[in-house]
Amino acid sequence: MIFWRFVGVVLACALLLLVPARAQERTQQPGAQHPGRDVVMSKCFQCHTDAMFRDQRQDRRGWEAAIHRMIGRGGLWTADEIKLMADYLGSEFGPKASTQMPSTQTPAAQTR
Repeated sequence: MIFWRFVGVVLACALLLLVPARAQERTQQPGAQHPGRDVVMSKCFQCHTDAMFRDQRQDRRGWEAAIHRMIGRGGLWTADEIKLMADYLGSEFGPKASTQMPSTQTPAAQTR
């Protein structure tokens, strides 16, 4: 009887520890879920650092205009990629974005 009570207590504690850990995983990566983040990371970080995004603080239309300027300088993106990047940058690096910015640094930029 004591053995089964002990097993029950251990299982209950394990369940209580798993729930907050899962919730914390979801809150630690809020920008990771936006599909535009991956496009920005793969396309923009070839030439730019994360400081450029943090300092601009433009709305979606401003970011879209900046992306089109980059097309004039040789950037190759589809219309879907432009929309995804402008949506992501406008929401995460816009004038109304929170002061705590998501980490967009590439592994190479973090070691500098």
